[in-house]
Amino acid sequence: MFTALIGILIGTGLSFQTAVNSQLRKFVISPYLASMISFVIGALSLAVITLITGSPLGISWGFISQQPVWIWLGGVLGVIFLTVNILLFPKLGSVQTAIMPILGQIIMGMLIDNFGWFHSMKEPFDMYRIIGIALVIIGVFFAIAIQEVRSRREKSNEKNLNLWIWRLVGIGSGMLMSTQVAINGQLGIVLHSSIQAAFVSFFIGALTLIVVVALKERTFAGVRNPIKQKAAWWVWLGGFLGAAYVLINIYLVGQVGTGQTVVLVLFGQIAGSLLIQRLGLMGSYKTQIDFIQIVGLVMILAGVFLIRMF
Repeated sequence: MFTALIGILIGTGLSFQTAVNSQLRKFVISPYLASMISFVIGALSLAVITLITGSPLGISWGFISQQPVWIWLGGVLGVIFLTVNILLFPKLGSVQTAIMPILGQIIMGMLIDNFGWFHSMKEPFDMYRIIGIALVIIGVFFAIAIQEVRSRREKSNEKNLNLWIWRLVGIGSGMLMSTQVAINGQLGIVLHSSIQAAFVSFFIGALTLIVVVALKERTFAGVRNPIKQKAAWWVWLGGFLGAAYVLINIYLVGQVGTGQTVVLVLFGQIAGSLLIQRLGLMGSYKTQIDFIQIVGLVMILAGVFLIRMF
């Protein structure tokens, strides 16, 4: 019961992280700068935890050169996922920002399992997985159907097309998220430490964003804007939530296994996105949740359960 509650809470926390970082972006303007702040805070948090657990922070060049290049790309994929979510949140709202990447995660996760990419253990397609992906796709349709009908009444066809472009971007970011999980899992194996692997991933992500901000924005002055404008204290929590998500996932996998962990976290993520959208939390738009959307979310959860548990 305790582990189930933790899994649901950390999934909810992931939804709140997206909302928090989107609000942070309003102060720093740049989505890259908002992502950088989140990654730097997360990396510093994980550095402290890594040192407390006795794991080293550094890795020898000899070890780095012996590994395939892709094993160090988890942090870069995390950067893309987080930045895309910051961009998606004001475009699609909390629920669709959670749902579209989940669809991408499921599709890419099944491909990785089926073909054994990134040294993952092969798990070929079976009837349970086929039914599960069908439920997820139908659930996604139901979850966005009502909003699509409303948007057709209120917006032009061009704007509806833009929404679908953003939805496809969300699916793509979810596919990158599944790839990151597979890569970081392999990194944890070769480093013999999941915590050190999480730190390395965040550290690489933070460095990537520092370089991107330096080249694109050419200034880090925006970091001071939330302080100058007296932003709410919680706008700085995105990095902590991201670090907590990684660490608690590691703990839960050891306690209840990967399949149950995924189901619990995704349930919390969906519930959190509904709560944020329904109550208009963290600066999001307050909108009504329709019954057909709830049916769609339940179908998504059922599909995820079939895919991950059988």
